Amino acid sequence: MDFVSRSEWGAPATSPAAYLASTRGVKVHYLGTAYASRAHDRCAAYVRQVRDAHLANTSENYVDVAYNLLVCEHGTVYEGRGAHRRCGANGSADLNRAHYAVCALLGSSGLTEPSDAMLRGLRDAVAYLRREGDAGDEVLGHRDGHPTSCPGDPLYRWVRAGAPRPGGGEGEPGPPPVARYQTTINGLVYGYGARGDHVTEVGRALVERGHGEHYRVGPGPVWSDADTLNYASWQRSLGYTGGDADGVPGEVSLRRLLGRLPSGRPVVDLSRLVAAARQDPPSSGTRVSYGGVRVVEDALVAEGLLDRRYADGHFGTATVRAYAAWQRRCGYTGAAADGVPGRDSLTRLGRARGFDVTS
Repeated sequence: MDFVSRSEWGAPATSPAAYLASTRGVKVHYLGTAYASRAHDRCAAYVRQVRDAHLANTSENYVDVAYNLLVCEHGTVYEGRGAHRRCGANGSADLNRAHYAVCALLGSSGLTEPSDAMLRGLRDAVAYLRREGDAGDEVLGHRDGHPTSCPGDPLYRWVRAGAPRPGGGEGEPGPPPVARYQTTINGLVYGYGARGDHVTEVGRALVERGHGEHYRVGPGPVWSDADTLNYASWQRSLGYTGGDADGVPGEVSLRRLLGRLPSGRPVVDLSRLVAAARQDPPSSGTRVSYGGVRVVEDALVAEGLLDRRYADGHFGTATVRAYAAWQRRCGYTGAAADGVPGRDSLTRLGRARGFDVTS
């Protein structure tokens, strides 16, 4: 099963739709509008387009994309509202509680015939909702119980035939089960749905160590199933097994991945700070854009070395003078107090004013 989680295709990690404990089964839908076949790398953008259209539909008052899952012509399953969330597509509140909704990216014109890959993806979606969402055995069309042409005649014929998997069999059971809970380490949250630069940092470290195989578009600032699966691979490489390799960081595995334990404190990259200190002062030069400069400037203001009006996020002449004064306060003299940060002076400033230093 080729599964793309919400955060991987660009939606918030968790749907705001109401919780649903179980359903009688799944209803199959189509788009009901013209739809053209497209390259697979454009399918995620279309799923975002569907969600945007639903959120803009004030008459329906959708809280999210209406479907629990969507399946493209290439067989990939995109997480919509997901399992254990009430859909908004079946026609009424009672119908939405009775069945999950799975939408094939198939049109009333243009691309109207489901490919074998799409039918396999639809079967994968049904299996996923049975396993993860306690869906019952029913596989019906949208028109079963609601007056509509959905899911179109070609797809409905497949539904009425028992929704068989092309080639027979049930196929792969779906993506490996992943832990969808969070943990907090040094004030930072890790695990499914966690957000922040620290999440991106973990993802990049996993890629660097050869454990990024589940990323489709690379690591990002929202913890997704791909992060969990990649982190579980890292844990297994360390010798963890069973529940200890659940893909949610612990202090030992995280320290071994990053070489340190991040904290909720700001982190200043010394090399990027030095680049700013060397390039920003000339008024004719191109300024270096780096947020850590403002962290250091605020620390220098707190130390009484920099006027607040010069704490503007750029390592200009006033900031260089202020940092040189801090270096002299640390005992440096001459060329060693030139206003360009070094590791020792910066670490001491961070210790005094609440930020950490990295290379």
